[in-house]
Amino acid sequence: MTAEESSRVWQRMRTLVLERHDTRRDVAAALGMSFIKVKALRQVAREPSTMRELTERLTIDGPYTTLVVDDLERRGLVERTVHPGDRRRRIVTATAAGREAAEVADRILNAPPAAFAGLDDAELGELDRLMAKLAEPGKAP
Repeated sequence: MTAEESSRVWQRMRTLVLERHDTRRDVAAALGMSFIKVKALRQVAREPSTMRELTERLTIDGPYTTLVVDDLERRGLVERTVHPGDRRRRIVTATAAGREAAEVADRILNAPPAAFAGLDDAELGELDRLMAKLAEPGKAP
Protein backbone atom coordinates (compact mmCIF):
# COMPACT_ATOMS: atom_id res chain seq x y z
CA MET A 1 0.00 0.00 0.00
CA THR A 2 1.31 3.42 -0.90
CA ALA A 3 1.58 6.37 1.47
CA GLU A 4 -1.33 7.97 -0.39
CA GLU A 5 -3.51 4.89 0.13
CA SER A 6 -2.56 4.71 3.81
CA SER A 7 -3.45 8.37 4.20
CA ARG A 8 -6.83 7.80 2.54
CA VAL A 9 -7.65 4.89 4.89
CA TRP A 10 -6.59 6.92 7.93
CA GLN A 11 -8.71 9.86 6.78
CA ARG A 12 -11.74 7.56 6.43
CA MET A 13 -11.19 6.18 9.94
CA ARG A 14 -10.89 9.68 11.39
CA THR A 15 -13.99 10.84 9.53
CA LEU A 16 -16.01 7.90 10.82
CA VAL A 17 -14.93 8.34 14.43
CA LEU A 18 -14.51 12.10 14.76
CA GLU A 19 -17.13 13.45 12.38
CA ARG A 20 -19.82 10.92 11.49
CA HIS A 21 -19.91 9.15 14.85
CA ASP A 22 -18.58 11.70 17.33
CA THR A 23 -20.44 10.87 20.53
CA ARG A 24 -18.64 13.38 22.74
CA ARG A 25 -21.51 15.89 22.50
CA ASP A 26 -24.04 13.14 23.26
CA VAL A 27 -22.14 12.15 26.41
CA ALA A 28 -21.70 15.74 27.52
CA ALA A 29 -25.44 16.41 27.04
CA ALA A 30 -26.49 13.20 28.79
CA LEU A 31 -24.36 13.99 31.84
CA GLY A 32 -24.76 17.78 31.74
CA MET A 33 -21.05 18.55 31.74
CA SER A 34 -18.18 19.25 29.38
CA PHE A 35 -16.42 16.33 27.75
CA ILE A 36 -13.15 17.01 29.63
CA LYS A 37 -15.08 16.47 32.88
CA VAL A 38 -16.54 13.26 31.48
CA LYS A 39 -13.05 12.17 30.49
CA ALA A 40 -11.71 12.90 33.98
CA LEU A 41 -14.61 11.08 35.61
CA ARG A 42 -14.13 8.00 33.43
CA GLN A 43 -10.43 8.03 34.28
CA VAL A 44 -10.91 8.07 38.06
CA ALA A 45 -13.80 5.58 37.83
CA ARG A 46 -11.33 3.13 36.23
CA GLU A 47 -8.53 3.92 38.65
CA PRO A 48 -8.21 6.43 41.50
CA SER A 49 -5.53 8.98 40.63
CA THR A 50 -3.51 11.69 42.27
CA MET A 51 -4.13 15.16 40.91
CA ARG A 52 -0.74 15.05 39.14
CA GLU A 53 -1.50 11.68 37.52
CA LEU A 54 -4.88 12.94 36.38
CA THR A 55 -3.28 16.08 34.93
CA GLU A 56 -0.84 13.95 32.93
CA ARG A 57 -3.50 11.51 31.72
CA LEU A 58 -5.82 14.29 30.61
CA THR A 59 -2.96 16.29 29.07
CA ILE A 60 -4.17 19.52 30.65
CA ASP A 61 -2.47 21.87 33.09
CA GLY A 62 -2.66 21.56 36.87
CA PRO A 63 -4.89 24.56 37.58
CA TYR A 64 -7.41 23.36 34.99
CA THR A 65 -7.37 19.88 36.55
CA THR A 66 -8.23 21.50 39.88
CA LEU A 67 -11.21 23.30 38.31
CA VAL A 68 -12.42 20.08 36.68
CA VAL A 69 -12.11 18.06 39.90
CA ASP A 70 -13.69 20.87 41.96
CA ASP A 71 -16.78 20.72 39.74
CA LEU A 72 -16.95 16.92 39.79
CA GLU A 73 -16.66 17.04 43.57
CA ARG A 74 -19.47 19.65 43.86
CA ARG A 75 -21.65 17.32 41.80
CA GLY A 76 -20.93 14.44 44.20
CA LEU A 77 -19.20 12.38 41.49
CA VAL A 78 -15.69 12.27 42.97
CA GLU A 79 -14.03 12.76 46.31
CA ARG A 80 -10.52 13.78 47.24
CA THR A 81 -8.73 12.06 50.08
CA VAL A 82 -5.28 12.46 51.55
CA HIS A 83 -2.65 10.20 50.01
CA PRO A 84 -1.58 7.66 52.65
CA GLY A 85 2.12 8.09 51.86
CA ASP A 86 2.23 11.86 51.43
CA ARG A 87 -0.25 14.15 53.18
CA ARG A 88 0.49 16.95 50.68
CA ARG A 89 -1.01 14.91 47.83
CA ARG A 90 -4.66 14.10 47.20
CA ILE A 91 -6.19 11.03 45.59
CA VAL A 92 -9.28 11.52 43.44
CA THR A 93 -11.75 8.63 43.58
CA ALA A 94 -15.15 8.22 41.94
CA THR A 95 -18.14 7.98 44.25
CA ALA A 96 -20.95 5.48 43.60
CA ALA A 97 -22.81 8.20 41.68
CA GLY A 98 -19.62 8.96 39.75
CA ARG A 99 -19.16 5.31 38.79
CA GLU A 100 -22.78 5.18 37.58
CA ALA A 101 -22.27 8.33 35.49
CA ALA A 102 -19.04 6.88 34.06
CA GLU A 103 -20.96 3.73 33.09
CA VAL A 104 -23.54 5.86 31.25
CA ALA A 105 -20.69 7.61 29.43
CA ASP A 106 -19.07 4.29 28.55
CA ARG A 107 -22.34 2.92 27.13
CA ILE A 108 -22.75 5.98 24.91
CA LEU A 109 -19.11 6.10 23.81
CA ASN A 110 -18.89 2.35 23.15
CA ALA A 111 -22.04 2.10 21.04
CA PRO A 112 -20.93 1.20 17.51
CA PRO A 113 -21.75 3.41 14.55
CA ALA A 114 -24.92 2.49 12.66
CA ALA A 115 -22.73 1.66 9.65
CA PHE A 116 -21.51 -1.43 11.50
CA ALA A 117 -24.98 -2.98 11.07
CA GLY A 118 -24.28 -3.11 7.32
CA LEU A 119 -21.26 -5.38 7.81
CA ASP A 120 -21.64 -9.14 7.66
CA ASP A 121 -20.00 -11.38 10.27
CA ALA A 122 -16.88 -11.98 8.14
CA GLU A 123 -16.38 -8.25 7.49
CA LEU A 124 -16.89 -7.37 11.14
CA GLY A 125 -14.48 -10.14 12.16
CA GLU A 126 -11.85 -8.87 9.72
CA LEU A 127 -12.28 -5.30 10.95
CA ASP A 128 -11.93 -6.51 14.53
CA ARG A 129 -8.74 -8.40 13.65
CA LEU A 130 -7.25 -5.40 11.87
CA MET A 131 -8.14 -2.95 14.64
CA ALA A 132 -6.64 -5.29 17.25
CA LYS A 133 -3.46 -5.50 15.19
CA LEU A 134 -3.26 -1.72 14.89
CA ALA A 135 -3.99 -1.18 18.58
CA GLU A 136 -1.23 -3.48 19.84
CA PRO A 137 1.99 -1.61 20.56
CA GLY A 138 4.82 -2.85 18.38
CA LYS A 139 2.53 -5.12 16.35
CA ALA A 140 1.37 -2.75 13.62
CA PRO A 141 3.53 -2.58 10.49
